[in-house]
Amino acid sequence: MADVSIKPISRLLVANRGEIARRIFRTAHEMGISTVAVYADGDADAPFVHEADMAIALNGVTSAQTYLDTEKVIAACEAAGADAVHPGYGFLSENAAFASAIIAKGITWVGPPIPAIEQMGDKLSAKAAMTEAKVPTLPAKELNAGDDVAAAAKEIGYPVLVKASAGGGGRGMRVVESEEGLKAAVEGARREAGSSFGDDTVFLERWLTSSRHVEIQILGDLHGSLVHLFERECSIQRRHQKVIEEAPSPAVTEDIRQRMGEAAVKAAQKIGYASAGTVEFLLDGDDFWFLEVNTRLQVEHPITEEITGLDLVREQIRIAEGEKLGYGQSDLTINGHAVEARLYAEDPAKNFLPSPGLIKVWEPAPIGRFDSGVESGSEVSVQFDPMIAKVIAHGPTRREAIAKLARALEGTKLQGITNNRDFLVATLRHPAFIAGDTTTDFIERVNPDRTREPTASEVLNAAIAATLVSQNVRRKEAKQLKFMASGWRNSIMPPERVSYESNKEQLDIEYRSQRDGSFVMHCGERSHTVSIHGVDDTTIDLAIDHQRLSLTVFQDGDVFIVHGPTGEVSVKELPRYPSPGLADFKGGLFAPMPGKVLATEISAGDAVKEGQILVVLEAMKMEHRITAPIDGTVKELNVTEGDQVDNGQILVVLEGDE
Repeated sequence: MADVSIKPISRLLVANRGEIARRIFRTAHEMGISTVAVYADGDADAPFVHEADMAIALNGVTSAQTYLDTEKVIAACEAAGADAVHPGYGFLSENAAFASAIIAKGITWVGPPIPAIEQMGDKLSAKAAMTEAKVPTLPAKELNAGDDVAAAAKEIGYPVLVKASAGGGGRGMRVVESEEGLKAAVEGARREAGSSFGDDTVFLERWLTSSRHVEIQILGDLHGSLVHLFERECSIQRRHQKVIEEAPSPAVTEDIRQRMGEAAVKAAQKIGYASAGTVEFLLDGDDFWFLEVNTRLQVEHPITEEITGLDLVREQIRIAEGEKLGYGQSDLTINGHAVEARLYAEDPAKNFLPSPGLIKVWEPAPIGRFDSGVESGSEVSVQFDPMIAKVIAHGPTRREAIAKLARALEGTKLQGITNNRDFLVATLRHPAFIAGDTTTDFIERVNPDRTREPTASEVLNAAIAATLVSQNVRRKEAKQLKFMASGWRNSIMPPERVSYESNKEQLDIEYRSQRDGSFVMHCGERSHTVSIHGVDDTTIDLAIDHQRLSLTVFQDGDVFIVHGPTGEVSVKELPRYPSPGLADFKGGLFAPMPGKVLATEISAGDAVKEGQILVVLEAMKMEHRITAPIDGTVKELNVTEGDQVDNGQILVVLEGDE
């Protein structure tokens, strides 16, 4: 490569949002670099905006109107006087046209050379380049207009993966087991790819049902030096998106590590790579095949940082400034083990359906590393990815890192929004995961618990805590005699009663305060002695039958969420005098989240079969199909293509066949 002069960066604009923007700001500030944020309307009060030294509004709501609008982002660079741009991951991070426009303005691009982005941005072109470089690849075939899709799939062999040529993040991907679902999968992948990446080109690729997804972190400077920073195991996935990653891989031997590392460096050399990037492989036994090159910083980069001691964002900035790596492959070693879990606003019990909303409480545990884009009061918007945080743990051994991560998740207070925390903990604690049996079909094959079922004693403890915290709040709000302990009476008062529901089970509590400030609480046929050592509006330190506990209680309407040593328990206070409500609406199919109607596949009066697609929604850049739960007739169709719908809105009314 040509001689490269040092060009220090003084003001860095991050063309991204949320967690990754905060992550980049943190390193930039440590390096003495001023930072600039850009933001959509809904992000105006987001933590990343406040943490930047300067922030520029992009004046829009959606991704297309803001973070994907190259003209707006470039205008923000010029307005802020930024001399460098870091794209983070997603959005414009692998957009060669954007990178070219930045460089044309004389602004430093913190990323790889344009030709590398262009070549690797087209997955078909990437596969061809890797074949030339003698890197093993899986059979694939591009799908053009008029192609016999069924014949192409038969040639490759089922199961096949329908895959978008542009973009990443699991979008525009469908696994097809037989010809029956092929046409719908191709149409859906095209539609999702076009919406997410502006390019609806798709291709078919051989799908390995039970393999491992292993990637190699690469790092190269502008002077021709290239190294790899070992591997990451990324096999725990849902919807082809990673949820748990670890480094190093429990399946990679020293021999495989050497061969895969050499293949990754060979791939990087083929395309003249510089900056941070990732070469992804599928691993089956001792054999591996090239998947793609991510020409950007990966979401899971923290686990590589933890085992190597390198700050990858710092390395990216140093490389962009023209500095040499300053180390070679022999200087790099693996230190211990690191695991990362992606904490999402989603409902695992409903097939990981995104669950946007308001985070009312966010208090990370005091152990582990948290890379997050939220705080208490933050909104997880339907417009963007539903990731709340990345939680990372490092330890001298794999088992210790796993245990540490599970405890970090359990110790984190996250309230007000449905999330996948309990599923992550169940996965981390599953014997198959601990044993390293982590193939890409792990979730379907092993089926870890999607939600946590609290024990009877946990529910009882939660109900007692909710009762006493609630009583304490009421006493403080009392206008008379609030100074007097509740046990001081001249006459014997009848016991107080409260009922809760948890997991459809009713729990009735009858309690009476004692003169010493303790309580006698009856639940069913059992009696419990409870003493309070400290209590305020949200926390209580108490002893139940001499078992000391410290619990946090959060009230949301009639629901109490109680956080304890093993996670959270929800109990719903039942009304003392229930009023008759409306009968459940029968036959109505509701929107499971806010979103946009992409397509309606039926009309009023149509006969439909169980499982038939009725409406296709788009939310958080993902497609969600509303299907018929029964055979029947469409009585009402309440939406049309292009409509924006709210969570719980009635989309279709069905009338079942007699």
